[in-house]
This record gives sequence, C-alpha cells and structure tokens, in this order.
Amino acid sequence: MEYILIFISAIFVNNIVLSQFLGICPFLGVSKKVSTALGMSAAVAFVMTLATIVTYIIQKTVLDAFGLQYLQTIAFILVIAALVQMVEIVMKKVSPALYQALGIFLPLITTNCAVLGVAILVIQKDFSLVESIVYAFSTAIGFGVALTVFAGLREQLEFSNLPKGMQGVAITMITAGLLSLAFMGFSGVDGGLKIVFGLE
Repeated sequence: MEYILIFISAIFVNNIVLSQFLGICPFLGVSKKVSTALGMSAAVAFVMTLATIVTYIIQKTVLDAFGLQYLQTIAFILVIAALVQMVEIVMKKVSPALYQALGIFLPLITTNCAVLGVAILVIQKDFSLVESIVYAFSTAIGFGVALTVFAGLREQLEFSNLPKGMQGVAITMITAGLLSLAFMGFSGVDGGLKIVFGLE
C-alpha cells in the first residue's frame, strides 16, 4: 500500500513540475507539440529511474560509508551527466531507431534539475531502494502527465483567437499557472488514502 501512496502522491499531489517547480525549463521549452512532449517524457522516465538507482547506491556505499555527504550534489551531477552520456552511446550502438527518437532529448536531460532533485529527495525522505525506484518512476510519470497535458493545451491555443497582448509567453504562463491550480485540487488525496488504508 505504501508504494501505491508513493505512486499517487508523486504523480498528482506533489507533482515535480506543478507543485515543486523542478524541471520548468523542459516544461516550457519542449511543450509546443504533444509528440515532442511524449518523447521527452519517455527519455526522462528512463534516465530519472536509472539515475536514482545509481545515485542511491553511490550515496549508501560511498558517500555515507566514508563520511562524504557534503559532496552529494557534485557527485550526483557528475553521475547523472556521465549516465546520460553512457545511455546515449549504448543506445546509438544497440538501438539506432530509439536513439533517433530520443536522441535530441537525451542531452537536455543532463540539465533537467528534476532528475537531480529526485535523486536528492529520495535520500532526504530516507526511502529504501525499492521505494526510491517507485518514487523516481512515479515522479517521471507525473512529469510526463504535466508536460503532455500542457503541450495539448498549447496546441489548442494555437487555434484560439487571442488578444495581441496575450499571445506567446503571456498565455503560456497563464496556462501553466491554471494547470498548477488544477493539480492543487489533488492536495490532501494522499492523506485521505492513508486513512482509508489504515496507514495513519
């Protein structure tokens, strides 16, 4: 039941983009088309889950073991950057079709603060490895849901007759704000589920 709570909470209640405001750059930059948003979502899901596993193991076996916790952020950034490069190289050799589909998005993930944010959050929340994997994957799905819905809204806005002052960045920001408000409607759902499942 705890995994279900982590899953629901990460997607809806504590959405990484709309509630915690991490990963705003790709959220605004790669959300002009639904197809692009889906490609970015898939790449983020893969890298975020893999990066969380690797950084968790490094934290527990190296940083905690040798008292080097103060190097966490630097170590995690280096690991994520190296991991993205390795994934890109392996994907290019093993599956050129998948590399073509995700190739453009993989370098962007290196600078996506949501990936680093999740890697640090699982340590701060003191999750186990399995809980960390569930949280990372759920957060990536939440990122994908927010990105895809936002991309769909932006595609629809292209056909809307908007006043000149509202076009472009202005309506994009207003739409992002309204979407964030919509996701705020899910706040408290995780608390209700804890009561229902008898976890509180």
